[in-house]
Amino acid sequence: MSNLLIAAIISMILALTFYTIGVFAERKSGTLLNWHGIIFWLGFIFDTTGTTIMSKISGGGFSFNLHGVTGLIALLLMAFHAIWATVILVKKNKAAQENFHKFSLLVWLIWLVPFVIGLIIGMG
Repeated sequence: MSNLLIAAIISMILALTFYTIGVFAERKSGTLLNWHGIIFWLGFIFDTTGTTIMSKISGGGFSFNLHGVTGLIALLLMAFHAIWATVILVKKNKAAQENFHKFSLLVWLIWLVPFVIGLIIGMG
């Protein structure tokens, strides 16, 4: 197994770990807190890193297939999610902080689709 593949796998596992912790900790606390925002950004950074490394390993950029399309959608949603969380936290919008978890869970579920597809492709 190449060092690049190991780095990509570790990055994706860290993305899953950070994103899962952030989403479910926010849900459990009932409000969006500063550290949740940091965790969302870490999940996005590690997902982007893992995706970039996997793209280099596969020898190219975007592939117009189920994994490529769902992965792009997930990355864009993660970016939007982290940006929106940051805006809510900066503005200290209490109502938005208390309702943000509904959107977080949806983004996390959508993000899991390309993650699982990638696992299946990698094992195949």
